[in-house]
Amino acid sequence: MQPQQLLATLATGETLSGARLAAETGVTRAAIWKQIEALRHRGVPIESAGSAGYRLAWPIQMLDESSIRTNLSASMACRLGALDLYWELDSTSSELQRRGSAAPDFSIVVAETQTAGRGRRGRTWLSPPGLNIYPSCLKRFDAGFASLSGLSLATGVMVLRALHALKIAGPRLKWPNDVLADDGKLAGILVELSGEYQGPCAAVIGIGLNLRLTPALREQAGQPVSDLAGVTQGLPPDRNRMVAALIGNLVEGLDQFERDGFAAFVDEYMEHDALRGVPLRVSSAMGELDGVGAGIDARGALQLQTAAGLHGIDSADVTVRRA
Repeated sequence: MQPQQLLATLATGETLSGARLAAETGVTRAAIWKQIEALRHRGVPIESAGSAGYRLAWPIQMLDESSIRTNLSASMACRLGALDLYWELDSTSSELQRRGSAAPDFSIVVAETQTAGRGRRGRTWLSPPGLNIYPSCLKRFDAGFASLSGLSLATGVMVLRALHALKIAGPRLKWPNDVLADDGKLAGILVELSGEYQGPCAAVIGIGLNLRLTPALREQAGQPVSDLAGVTQGLPPDRNRMVAALIGNLVEGLDQFERDGFAAFVDEYMEHDALRGVPLRVSSAMGELDGVGAGIDARGALQLQTAAGLHGIDSADVTVRRA
């Protein structure tokens, strides 16, 4: 028996006895217990209900390729070079990178769980199965790296568009690649480029979006984090609908970016800028700067108003400065 089979059996949230799980999956109760512990170790909130058996802390939707495609328009589904769903990968972005030049434009890879999900500057992205969403998209560009200035910020706008399409409002954008809710980080974006400086080149865009977080995952994150369950008062969207909304808005948005550049996204970014007017501390290779967020420029560089004047910042870690 594979762990995905057991998780799918528990997905409804119903309490199921070890004997019933063993009968339905065709293995021993000892094997069920072993797989339960393995899923718990990965971060899945499986509760023991005494002699009654096991249940998930809440129902989940297993990712399903046909369900994702059903939630895409026919014209959008035809745009995809590939849509591949895995139970487990080291990283969905790494999988696209391994495919290299063989991968067609708008190849999408999604996984239930990642063993080496990563964020900006090599940070780990926690990726338990069944709870959150970890898609990556490959987009090819005829132009070179210089034309992709602001791509990670534009992708943040695309993520907000996907949330708005499902009637989820409130999240904001933190420069350069985070989506925030009131109590912490809701999503992260990682853009990795390959190819020629003058073109052509390709971008692998990875997104990690939290739908549900357990207390243990919040503690492991090492920073304030949020999930869509909190944003929606306990009613997060179906995971397959959310994946489809992300894919649809990525395809439309990346077409728009290729055609018009970051200029097409500046106003939307500014509307949802979480750092504008906020006291900040910026840490980079040049040291630390304190100031107040003053928006972004036309290229997507952070503007920091300091006592010495206005600074444009292209790459740095930014924290909200506490008085």
